[in-house]
Amino acid sequence: MRDGIPMRGPVHGHPQRVRSRAYRFLRARWPVLVRLGAWSVLEAGQTFVVGYALARALDAGFLAGNARAGLLWLGAAGLAVGAGAYGTGRVYGVVAALVEPARDRLVTAVVARGVREADPGALSGLTQQVEIARDTLAGVVMVSRSFLFTSAGALIGLFSLAPLLLAVVLPPLLAGVALFAATLGPLARRQEAFLAADEALAQSLGEICPGLRDVTAAGAEERVAGTVGERTAAELRAARALAHWSLARVAALTVGGELPGVLLLLTAPWLLDHGVTPGALVGALAYVTQSLLPALDNLVHGLGTSGSRLTVVLRRLTVRDPEGRGTVSISGSAGGLDRPRTTRGRPASAPPPSSCALSVTSLTFAYGPASAPVLHDLDLTLPTGAHLAVVGPSGIGKSTLTALIAGLLTPAHGTIRACAAVLIPQEAYVHTGTLSENLSLHRSDPVPEQELLAAADAVGLTPLLRRLGGPDTPVEPAELSAGERQLVALTRAYLSPAPLALLDEATCHLDPAAEARAERAFAARPGGTLVVVAHRMSSARRADRILVMDGVRAACGTHAELLRISPLYRDLAGRWTDPAQLPSRSPLTPSPPRAISESRRSGSAPRSCG
Repeated sequence: MRDGIPMRGPVHGHPQRVRSRAYRFLRARWPVLVRLGAWSVLEAGQTFVVGYALARALDAGFLAGNARAGLLWLGAAGLAVGAGAYGTGRVYGVVAALVEPARDRLVTAVVARGVREADPGALSGLTQQVEIARDTLAGVVMVSRSFLFTSAGALIGLFSLAPLLLAVVLPPLLAGVALFAATLGPLARRQEAFLAADEALAQSLGEICPGLRDVTAAGAEERVAGTVGERTAAELRAARALAHWSLARVAALTVGGELPGVLLLLTAPWLLDHGVTPGALVGALAYVTQSLLPALDNLVHGLGTSGSRLTVVLRRLTVRDPEGRGTVSISGSAGGLDRPRTTRGRPASAPPPSSCALSVTSLTFAYGPASAPVLHDLDLTLPTGAHLAVVGPSGIGKSTLTALIAGLLTPAHGTIRACAAVLIPQEAYVHTGTLSENLSLHRSDPVPEQELLAAADAVGLTPLLRRLGGPDTPVEPAELSAGERQLVALTRAYLSPAPLALLDEATCHLDPAAEARAERAFAARPGGTLVVVAHRMSSARRADRILVMDGVRAACGTHAELLRISPLYRDLAGRWTDPAQLPSRSPLTPSPPRAISESRRSGSAPRSCG
């Protein structure tokens, strides 16, 4: 969650596209692949020499009474080990030459996307995934290459010693590799399901933690605990499913790595009777236990874990869903957001009519494929000059709706057409500089002092402006309270030329009187349209229309209409007590609960607001 707005969930793509891009990348770097193969042959040469030299040292040397020949063969094995170590060192350099360009391309892509979408939170997450991709790609290349060349060296060695040895070892080895290959797809899917469940849990916690005050005030601890418990249980189920499939890797390793050695021992008398020498049998055991088993173990554990993670991460990094995405259109050149704003998706066919400030059609959004929709098939139309309040339990999607309207999030389905909008979040931004510079942030030209003072008076900033010493006084953001920063941000938005103002709990740090003054100022702004995410029911009572959000359901109407048709709204209105109407109390008396109710009703409600 960033500035009160949760970030989007994982992005899914098509495996075929990932494979196509990987093929093109490797084809363009065939010289690097040739060098990698050459050094891998040198590294794997020790596999062939060690087993073969051990067999010859026994058969032609020590068992034949020729110790000198035996020692020479062992010396040859030692030289092969040294040559293999040198080849391994060169392999690491070549792998770096292959992996680092892939990392650079991913970094370039995600940086370009982050700049284009003005989304530094997503950029940080994607960059972290780039490092995961780089590390796992290097691991996958190393273990896959090692298994391929080590197996080739060992199998050639077995055939050179005695073809019967290859007949004993090869079938279980192939069976183990086939079993492992069959688990890669399910493992990747369960790895992705686990990551999605983990992200959903993190998203839920990110939404709930900033709203703990609302949760406590509304007595919604049990419901929130239930929601978090469901997400935790979903992650646990995904982790268990992943662990169950991981058992198949152990079976593959047993069949392909352990069983060949057992078969060699069981068939030893038969092999010796059919011309296999004792040295060849010992060499075969060396091939199995010292080469094939470690190589298969590295492949199973390295590719089984890193490979599935790499597949998931590359799909998220390289593929953006080109189909089925919603559209967002922010029309008009003036205006700005109180945070960076982006327009995503394909442009809508036309801006909203001049009499309409906002038009939302069939809007659906969810934070990831494993998450339930936050918004589902929502229709919403606001005429110019309208005043809409959005109410509902914490975490129900109110901030998500304003982020979608502002263009900070992309809908899964549906169309949003809006005039230029300014978004004021709960945590207001004030930068170092003069008060006038802060208030003129959304204006291309300096704001005339008379207009600035009038805006400050309308919103309620005048007492702070006087205390600071006037518009040209330098401001230290750390010295302002949260409520004072909100007044600065509200006045800045009031001065913005953007006709649509989105107040996402932007007055939560103000007292009820100051909140009412600010909201009335925005509602009376000439040509302006106001959407308020309300944390007090008094904000809803001041609005022309009220949108009640309850999961994927929504109800819209006036206060009187909603009391009739919306059980949730009746609950919210019934729980609310205006602090201005309470009797005086000691400073130690707890404040009344805010207008937040966490009860979810089962009855359906109209989904359209217009």
